[in-house]
Amino acid sequence: MKETSNDPLHGKTLESIVTELVAFLGWEDLGQHVRINCFNSDPSIQSSLKFLRKTPWARKEVEDLYIRMKEKRIG
Repeated sequence: MKETSNDPLHGKTLESIVTELVAFLGWEDLGQHVRINCFNSDPSIQSSLKFLRKTPWARKEVEDLYIRMKEKRIG
């Protein structure tokens, strides 16, 4: 019997989270929700990943936003 996780981040990579958020919100709205330069100034997935992997508070904000998106509380 397999156990299923209730964690919406389970099995998700940071890259897939950022990619889904960009597809859903676009860079401009994403930059409004999480105010970091890598979303507002010449944004790219790679620059965002580099920053988020080194900055725990920003990563947490992005993960929290992703969870809200999945729960359909943003848009």
